[in-house]
Amino acid sequence: MKVLIVEDEKLAQQHLQEILTDLDTSISVSACLDSVTATIEFLNLNKVDLIFLDIHLADDVSFKIFDQIEVSTPIIFTTAYDKYAIRAFKLNSIAYILKPIIAGEVKDALEKYKSLYTNIPDWSRIREMIIQPAHDAFQSRFLVKKGDHLASVKVEDIAYFEGEDRYVYLVRKDGQRFFIDEKLNSLEGQLDPQWFFRLNRSFICHYDSIDQILAVSKSRVKVSLIPNARREIIVSTENTRSFKEWLSR
Repeated sequence: MKVLIVEDEKLAQQHLQEILTDLDTSISVSACLDSVTATIEFLNLNKVDLIFLDIHLADDVSFKIFDQIEVSTPIIFTTAYDKYAIRAFKLNSIAYILKPIIAGEVKDALEKYKSLYTNIPDWSRIREMIIQPAHDAFQSRFLVKKGDHLASVKVEDIAYFEGEDRYVYLVRKDGQRFFIDEKLNSLEGQLDPQWFFRLNRSFICHYDSIDQILAVSKSRVKVSLIPNARREIIVSTENTRSFKEWLSR
């Protein structure tokens, strides 16, 4: 397996290279680069199976790479900052490792890569298949109530569902809030899990409604949504791991 390491700190490059060598002798590091410019030049001429990519590089943030060339290779982001997680996961990311990098997290990321891409080299095709909604299998519209009026809301216009006391509300992407005669538990089975996730006992959110994610402990994260929710949203401990996997699908 050919791997590209993009990291502007020499010691971090060496450390990651040593971890990869120890974990899998079949891994060949094609290059260790430290800048956006060098990475673009390399990828224009070479193909690799996997990229380990830091976010802050010598000349700019690594997201600039994707503004200039199309990258279909799966990526494992390595960074000291958790604030870029959402932006990273909307690219070809399969993992987001926070520094200092430890062997166990690299091992988990490599196992995930192998489970997804062994004998499946066409990442762009797989990504297209993953994000394709299953229109026939899931609800496409929901009937909502506001006062004495009823309306039908398309599922693609929904930002999130919120359970409050004994009621459940549908919040559209434009911020309008409607009462819906459903329970959150029953809604889970009606929504496409590629796009919707049950954050905790009170919220089910759409992928595109996620604004920011903040780690509040090793096993819990805080989520900010668009439009803003009326209360704090903490992903439950039992859901945090599956939430991170859902984000990196």
